[in-house]
Amino acid sequence: MKKSVYAPRVALLVVSMALALPLAALAQNVALVNGKAVPKARVDALIAQVTKSGQQQRTPELEKQVRDEVVLREMFMQEAEKRGVTATADYKLQMELARQSILIRALFADFAAKNPVNDAEVQAEYDKFKGQSGGTEYRARHILVEKEDEAIALIAQIKGGAKFEDLAKAKSKDPGSGENGGDLDFASPSSYVPEFSEAMTKLKKGEMTETPVKSQFGYHIIKLEDTREAKFPAIDEVKPQIVERLTQAKMGKFREEIRAKAKTDYKFSN
Repeated sequence: MKKSVYAPRVALLVVSMALALPLAALAQNVALVNGKAVPKARVDALIAQVTKSGQQQRTPELEKQVRDEVVLREMFMQEAEKRGVTATADYKLQMELARQSILIRALFADFAAKNPVNDAEVQAEYDKFKGQSGGTEYRARHILVEKEDEAIALIAQIKGGAKFEDLAKAKSKDPGSGENGGDLDFASPSSYVPEFSEAMTKLKKGEMTETPVKSQFGYHIIKLEDTREAKFPAIDEVKPQIVERLTQAKMGKFREEIRAKAKTDYKFSN
């Protein structure tokens, strides 16, 4: 008696589970294309690539576009396989090149993840650059001309009462500073060619070079406006750039280590 009561229930349960299995499988897929499932994981992977840079956010509209793209790709891939494209030499070569690129990219991504730049390294690099950037900064103006006699004539005009700034705007061949009255803003002497730096650092505030200063660019008339102790940005302001620089340095060293230990008869050009 009990058997007759429970048997239909068991049978119903089995049928229900059988019907539920395709639904569960479908939840993991986007669609079926010619009987072949298109996994939802492809959509998630493509969306992750699109949004990785942060320039685009994951939205319902984006998800719909990506789903469309993934299903279309499946259709195109099936058609390519049907036409025998996967058997062509060009396809096999392109696939090998793509495999190499993906593998190498994964190698360096793995190295970067396992060898991150730490705060101590950032601080050491910051201190090094800060030490190199110390000293005095100079704010100068200059007028650049092609010929020495032209520079001599301009010096005479300035001594005669002409404004340095006005002559710089009218006569200077330096397009960057000329329109600003020759103003070069504050900078380290190392920012300039040696001849310019040497003449500039000998001046006192308000003084101008008595004779033209020759450089590879022409002839300069230099006026020193002001000086100050060199300023350096706070570590938090430059940390991203330092991290990027150190990351690239580590990656470069890693590449060279691989190259150095490899045994090959090939001779690189450099």
